[in-house]
Amino acid sequence: MAATRFQPELRKPAGSPRPRGRENAKDTLCRNVLIYGHCRYEDQGCAFNHDPNKTLSAQQDSGRKSARGMFNVDSPSFTPSTLPVSSSTGATISSQAASAAPFTPRGLASGTATPAPLESEPPAFNPAQIREFTPQSYDLSQAVATNGTGTESQVPFDPFSMSSVAQAMPPTPYNPYLEDTSSLANNGAAYYAAQSTYTAPAQPLQYHLYAPIGPHREDLLAYQRLTHDFFMPEKLREELQKKAEATLQVMPNSQLPTLDNFHTLVALDTSHQKSATVFGFPGWVYKATSSKNGKMYCLRRLEGYRLTNENAIRSVKDWRRVDNGSVVSVIDAFTTRAFGDSSLIFVTDYFPLSKTLVEHHSTSTNRFGNRVPAAVPEKVLWGYIVQIASAIKSVHAANLAVRCMDPSKVILTDKSRIRLGACSVLDVVQYDAQRPLAELQQEDFIHFGKLILAVGTNNFSPNIVLKNAVDQLGRTYTAELRDTVAWLLTPAQAPAVKSIDDFLSGISGHLVSTFDSSLHAIDSQTSELSRELENGRLLRLMAKLGAINERPEYEGDRNWSENGERYMLKLFRDYVFHQVDADGRPVLDLAHILRCLNKLDAGIDEKVCLTSRDEQTSFVVTYRELKKQVTAAFAELQKPAKGRY
Repeated sequence: MAATRFQPELRKPAGSPRPRGRENAKDTLCRNVLIYGHCRYEDQGCAFNHDPNKTLSAQQDSGRKSARGMFNVDSPSFTPSTLPVSSSTGATISSQAASAAPFTPRGLASGTATPAPLESEPPAFNPAQIREFTPQSYDLSQAVATNGTGTESQVPFDPFSMSSVAQAMPPTPYNPYLEDTSSLANNGAAYYAAQSTYTAPAQPLQYHLYAPIGPHREDLLAYQRLTHDFFMPEKLREELQKKAEATLQVMPNSQLPTLDNFHTLVALDTSHQKSATVFGFPGWVYKATSSKNGKMYCLRRLEGYRLTNENAIRSVKDWRRVDNGSVVSVIDAFTTRAFGDSSLIFVTDYFPLSKTLVEHHSTSTNRFGNRVPAAVPEKVLWGYIVQIASAIKSVHAANLAVRCMDPSKVILTDKSRIRLGACSVLDVVQYDAQRPLAELQQEDFIHFGKLILAVGTNNFSPNIVLKNAVDQLGRTYTAELRDTVAWLLTPAQAPAVKSIDDFLSGISGHLVSTFDSSLHAIDSQTSELSRELENGRLLRLMAKLGAINERPEYEGDRNWSENGERYMLKLFRDYVFHQVDADGRPVLDLAHILRCLNKLDAGIDEKVCLTSRDEQTSFVVTYRELKKQVTAAFAELQKPAKGRY
């Protein structure tokens, strides 16, 4: 690489001659000679010197003259660091200069033979003066020396490598449940070397995943846990099973027709009495199955209704915007003549084994068989008030009105869990009345107060005297509950109007209590669900073992489940489920079954001794090996049969 020539800084004395011009061009070496070794314009009038030796002698003569004129006699002579050499060697010319554009003297670019006078201008770009970048602290002589096989003998310091960054990155943590470890390293030694950097996990591993998640009501020690601690409580299981049975219930030899996309209708009414008090038409309720998605829906039928305005039934679509947990969602509405008359059908969500508030709170039976009124706890009443207030807020926010809060149309779907079940019905039936929305929303508060008053006094008669009922409510419950019901029953004085937000602000203390109760209910359900979480995993494992063991003549081989890994799995089946005591009686230990299955599903390194029934064969294997055998045998079953395809 050509080094940039150092030029000493000289002070310009007074009376110095003018800068070098055209008359000194013949003493300047041509740039084409310096770069390419020759100049193509030498015979076309190039005014520069093309003889390097002549330029060198001229520079020496000029240097001696300048030294005599401007420097002191005693000052040391200046010696250039690099002298121009002959173009034949080219030792100081960089390889990048070969691609540079050729130098054209001024004046020759336009085609004239006489060069133009030189003017003072910025120096032209010269690729030969560009210095190549050399990294600091990097010695090229310390390159990696390799032999013919590519084995490295020396690893030099490379400032551009990522070794320093890789050292700061944490390695991939060791997974003790990983079965196939061949991908971690190319050989076993490297794998065990990588394992040594991690703390060895405690054995046995956490295979028993039945973690008791709160809340904990019983103060029991670990060894005092019973069988039902690993499963859902019998009361909750019975309740859910009854709901599932009611959902799948059908009526044999039923004469009920098929409506639109709904079939398998089951009547849900238990009174079998026609009542037109609430809607003005006799109503019936059915459970039906949708042929579109296979789900169950509730169909409310109004008998003898004739649709006179198509816009009336279209108003049901507005109720689809209401999404509240205390309102039964309205799906669709249509008319039909399948029952032999003109009927109006409302399609809503179905809640199995739900009861109306009249059925649940109307009467109870004492020990003598007499039916007596059942007092409703005040905490339950406040829970009803909060839930219905939440429903009214969502309905009013959608620019709708509930209009129907009769106790026979409010259903109880779970413990203290109520929902408004007849919304949108009066919007269709009384569509021609066209009453103002604000008036209907104000009436919702009066219907709300009558509902709580009927439940609190256990008087569901439509002819109830409000003043006497409020006094009776005040003798049974607190003054706060009585004042709340009285506020709901008292109409607002015009122009003032009631707002559901004002009502919620007045009962804010009970909102917190109801919300806390819902949180406790969620915690209890989560605790029960955690018990069933691992049972599904063990069911899948037992299904695999059942499909593998004792399989007769698979692929024409009678001994398929008796050879190789299948024989060990058969012995493991006997070890888990077919143990006997010293007297030959079966040992039914559920803890042993759950413990062994969980160890197998986790694939831990614990060893187990498997012995045949005749005690002539014994195997000592780990649960990890047994898990691999289960996976391999079940994968073999999933393969297509030979010769079948």
